[in-house]
Amino acid sequence: MARPEPSAVKRVGLVGAGLIGSGWASYFLSQGIDVVATDPHPDGEARVRASVANAWPALTKVGLKPGADQKRLTFIKDIETAIRDVDFIQESATENEDLKTELMARIDRAARPDAIIASSTSGLLPSRFQRTCKHPERVLVGHPFNPVYLLPLVEVVGGEKTTEANKDWAVAFYNGVGKRALRCRKEVPGFVSDRLQEALWREALHLINDGVGTTEEVDAAVRYGPGLRWAFMGSFLTYHLAGGDDGMAHFIEQFGPALDLPWTSLQGPAMSKELTRRLVDGTREQAAGKSVKDMERRRDETLIAIMQAIHTHWDR
Repeated sequence: MARPEPSAVKRVGLVGAGLIGSGWASYFLSQGIDVVATDPHPDGEARVRASVANAWPALTKVGLKPGADQKRLTFIKDIETAIRDVDFIQESATENEDLKTELMARIDRAARPDAIIASSTSGLLPSRFQRTCKHPERVLVGHPFNPVYLLPLVEVVGGEKTTEANKDWAVAFYNGVGKRALRCRKEVPGFVSDRLQEALWREALHLINDGVGTTEEVDAAVRYGPGLRWAFMGSFLTYHLAGGDDGMAHFIEQFGPALDLPWTSLQGPAMSKELTRRLVDGTREQAAGKSVKDMERRRDETLIAIMQAIHTHWDR
């Protein structure tokens, strides 16, 4: 049986139906896709169905696709039976390399040879757990973010034996069901987003350990400041605007030397000409011809909307 086009996937198999797996179940069901889930927990079926029911009001508010129905979820205890005839497989087992390596080999033996197998791992390398598979070329990472049924980012990472065509297929599939697939250029532990989160987490721990602030104060430093801008601009576009009319080039000229100051417990890379070029060219491309002044106005409008939403739904 030939692999369907990414837009023609009708049936997805989920191996592992805990927090992340049930989030995937909720999301795929909301997209009008049949879901077959499997999990070794004695209450696996009850737990995944309860999680889907709990997520459904939020998904309904976001907007359900035609055919979306919680009744399209099937739970099968036996892994081999569950994934035998599905178009795509998302593995979300415990974050343990030995377990995933063994599990991937088992999934690979039972699944159709054409079906892509994606792992939800948050940092393990696919080259490691695809090594015992008969068809390692179709094994990759599709790392989501919690809550899976709401946050769009999925990091797609291939291993040494994953083909470019299969990575292309996975990116097209995730984008086609409304996710925002980020194709990682290199296979590194933690991928992109978790490495950024880990850096902030480490520095936050230092601040607590050194008595600089409490957990509430450190969280407030993110919530009411840079976190609001990061929500829609990320780090680099934020600094592009901080450079004024000359953007990133002026920001680096003004603040680049600060990388040599002992502000954090992490050491930054040397601000070389090549790194500077990548930053300036990258943010200029992100700006897409918009002036800094125009982007400042759009930023302000977005910040107001976010702060109003926080006041309405969170700070109460």
